[in-house]
Amino acid sequence: MRTQSPALRLEDIVKTFPGVRALDGVSFEVQPGEVHALLGENGAGKSTLMKVLAGMHQPDEGRIYIGGRQVTMKTPLEAKAEGVVLIHQELSLAEELSAAENIYLGELPRKRFGLVDRQTLLAKAGAILERLKCGFGPEVTVGDLSIANKQMVEIARALTVDAKTVVFDEPTASLTDAEKVVLFDIIRDLKDRGVGIVYISHRMEEIFTISDRISVLRDGSYRGTLITADTNEDEVTQLMIGRSLDLTRNHEPANLGAIALEVKALCCGSLFHDVSFKVHSGEVVGFYGLVGAGRTEIAETLFGLRTPSSGAICLEGKEVTISSPVSAIENGISLVPENRKEQGLVLGMNCRDNITLPQVSDLTAGPFVSDGAEIAIFDHYRDKLEIKTPNWRQLVGNLSGGNQQKIVIGKWLSMHPKVLIVDEPTRGIDVGSKSEIHKLIRDLARQGYAVIVISSEMPEVMHVSDRIIAMYQGRIMREFTSEEVTEDNLVQAISGIVANGDRAA
Repeated sequence: MRTQSPALRLEDIVKTFPGVRALDGVSFEVQPGEVHALLGENGAGKSTLMKVLAGMHQPDEGRIYIGGRQVTMKTPLEAKAEGVVLIHQELSLAEELSAAENIYLGELPRKRFGLVDRQTLLAKAGAILERLKCGFGPEVTVGDLSIANKQMVEIARALTVDAKTVVFDEPTASLTDAEKVVLFDIIRDLKDRGVGIVYISHRMEEIFTISDRISVLRDGSYRGTLITADTNEDEVTQLMIGRSLDLTRNHEPANLGAIALEVKALCCGSLFHDVSFKVHSGEVVGFYGLVGAGRTEIAETLFGLRTPSSGAICLEGKEVTISSPVSAIENGISLVPENRKEQGLVLGMNCRDNITLPQVSDLTAGPFVSDGAEIAIFDHYRDKLEIKTPNWRQLVGNLSGGNQQKIVIGKWLSMHPKVLIVDEPTRGIDVGSKSEIHKLIRDLARQGYAVIVISSEMPEVMHVSDRIIAMYQGRIMREFTSEEVTEDNLVQAISGIVANGDRAA
């Protein structure tokens, strides 16, 4: 470490919201040229601390130092002027504007009379996008980009200023493996320039790949700092949640019932081809593959969001036609989507109304919805899934990521499905809540549900699944039982390498 003043130092930061002491005297520092990971469960205070740093919240007590100089930052623009850049987990882009306009929003280059210098704007933004190895130009409209490419635009913003400290809040949540490599190269480049990096992520493998030190928050309090090279995942986890986690592979024998779902030679245009598999009641089948392998597209087809071009879907031995989500639900298929905040929840509604939303028409008493029936359903799934919320009136947007995910699962369980599909069940969820979701998935299988889990995390899919289906470029490459799967043969399968060592055509 360097002996100069820290790039960033926070001292005794206190922040209180009505009824909640979000930060309780937190001290934290980042050296120039250091990647410092900040970990903690959802609700531990990480995001609040970073919003204080970025000028979005004002601390009730405490001091902030940049390069040894005490500063007060009342707005994000003031923070940026001090060299502090926050790359949000939740995208904050103007979708109707171009990538270039988003990258330089608030500081567009100007010509005489205040007109935007578009030539300079496009040249500067294009250079940044090229540095990030993005496959799109500066003139593209952000609303037309994928979530992963929108994240790259968000990251590009950090490269427009002479930053002293850059905060990455879950930066890889929407990125492909190739994009992660580019991101890590950019972080190492910033590090070599002496920039202090704060890296927030729930993905332990990333933390141990990219960070120099790890600091942990729990319940709004600072719990300690560890040197990454001298610690391990179990020690960090215990510091975060006060206990160890069982993340070993699933060796629990499945109590298989009848075949709940059978898919025969299903195709959907160029998205996936000749997909055939079965799922029994009481079984968890995991789908694993690289981004673009077709996993989510299969789920969307089973749920009626896409129309198959050929093939058959059978439920409990009977072929069915699924033309819409309504017909999927009527046939007993439910989907917990990948993006719970945009596709699975209404964040401004309360917990009860989110859980009962798909069945409001069945809960009417005359012209009105029956409050008693709705509350009974909410109470049942709150207890069944151990949802942590003061009461049904709590807005879903105020819950932790893990409890939000349980609300989505509860919503679809309340429809009594034969088959439950869960796409990226723990995306953006802390390690403690992740363990709860894994346990919940296994419990649902024990209760007789047929469960499909789609995950881009190898430890997760190996931990919860009875069988794993490996996909590559829209095709099923191999199918493994939990006993025969290894990391090596799973990686080979999702890379298109078949059993004899040849690569798939």
